[in-house]
Amino acid sequence: MAKQVPEVYQKLGVRPIIHAAGTTTLYSGTRMPPQVIAAMEEASRVFVHMGELNRKAGEAIARIIGADAGMVTSGSAAGMVLQAAACIAGTDPARIRRLPDSSGLRNEIIIHRAHRIQYDQSYTIGGGKLVEIGNPRTCQPWELEAAITDRTAAIAYVVTPLTSRRILSIEQVIETAHKHSLPVVVDAASMLPPRENLYSYTRMGADMVIYSGGKGIRGPQSTGLLLGRKDLIEAAQANACPNASVARPMKVSKEEVVGLLTALELFVQGDEAAEMRRWREQMQRVVDTLSDIEGARAAVEQDDLDHPIPHAVIRFEAWWKGPKGPQAMRMLEQGDPPIYLSPVTWGDELVVDPFSLDDDEVETVARRLREVLVG
Repeated sequence: MAKQVPEVYQKLGVRPIIHAAGTTTLYSGTRMPPQVIAAMEEASRVFVHMGELNRKAGEAIARIIGADAGMVTSGSAAGMVLQAAACIAGTDPARIRRLPDSSGLRNEIIIHRAHRIQYDQSYTIGGGKLVEIGNPRTCQPWELEAAITDRTAAIAYVVTPLTSRRILSIEQVIETAHKHSLPVVVDAASMLPPRENLYSYTRMGADMVIYSGGKGIRGPQSTGLLLGRKDLIEAAQANACPNASVARPMKVSKEEVVGLLTALELFVQGDEAAEMRRWREQMQRVVDTLSDIEGARAAVEQDDLDHPIPHAVIRFEAWWKGPKGPQAMRMLEQGDPPIYLSPVTWGDELVVDPFSLDDDEVETVARRLREVLVG
């Protein structure tokens, strides 16, 4: 059954899509729970001092998660900017005012070449100079040791699907960094759920960790969550809006702060086992719809990193002559309504992420996939 197009989008001529790509920002993140929307509406009715709200929100985050300290950012990329700024400028007002010019300061941020992503420019916005170690697939402990100098401000670690398992582990990086009294800053933007990841990196000893607020937590799309050592979070707050700083353009409204806090409370209380069962059942329906197509092998897959929640993954035999990979995805995107699959893939496989799908949309995705593959 086709869904009615909301009037606000009809006026603009914008078509709703089916979002089978998880929580991808390009496809507008995910759905906020009604409680989050209600909290944001309530917060909009009065004025508050943003400095006080930011401090109190940080205290609430620390209580909810059991972290040393926390704060709300304008998305996870802004959190990366603040990680760099905090490690380079600290709370020194003169240094804060200079950024992104960090010449003469300890400003180098070491990062695995295998961890170079399209968003790591954010570290340079905060004044960081990236120093690569290893190659796209491997890295040795001595390469990290050799990269550490008196110019090193921090070591970055990116936790994201489809990265090499043959580079240094986060535990190795933390041990080496702390031996040299250096902070480790982690980008774990898309690693929720499972909920355990909300706690695991700081428990390992990571000094600052950023998560997206508009992905697995289901908060406002333009928010992020930054956790870590109290002194570094204080430095991040000093470099953040509403202060006159490099992150002044990265504003978070009072409604978004309250919305993320509400979403976080709901998230930590959620029934993860029930969610996983529901997603597995949904993805099994997709797999069953495609099971008799010769040359296409569909399966429900879940693991610690590439598919933290159950996904339907379709791979193809070498002799397959039909559409696959980017071609099949384009065909789905050109339909009505457009369907967007996960961009996180190996080669020509197709990946359905259930996070943002309702049951009717699952059936539509399964049917359209079959139509595309068998013609």
